Amino acid sequence: MAKSKQPEIQWLETVEAHDYPAAESYLQLLFDEPRVADLLARLQVAPIVDFKAKDIFRASQLSLLGISNSHVDRDQKKIRKGTPLSPLLLVRDQGRVVIADGYHRLCAIYRFDEDALIRCKIV
Repeated sequence: MAKSKQPEIQWLETVEAHDYPAAESYLQLLFDEPRVADLLARLQVAPIVDFKAKDIFRASQLSLLGISNSHVDRDQKKIRKGTPLSPLLLVRDQGRVVIADGYHRLCAIYRFDEDALIRCKIV
């Protein structure tokens, strides 16, 4: 039986502007305002790099969201259609990685290919 070809993940060249306020909202739950401001400033100028989906999950210590999650489902549809995704925003914090923005995109991609390279910015 032939293995079905997985869709190729398409990426935007840069992070979508609305991802930074989303990251800020989440990071404000974890850090004080000066640290959040510093992290956002650093994320905005950080280069885009690639990490494997499975490695980001391991470093984040998060669980994979199920396919019943509407945001994961939406992102899987984008992947199937070839719609480019925004790179993830990641923050290193005391031996783990905080996914400041892009958790649903990561879950959607992981369901297709755990070895897929994920475009992201990390500070």
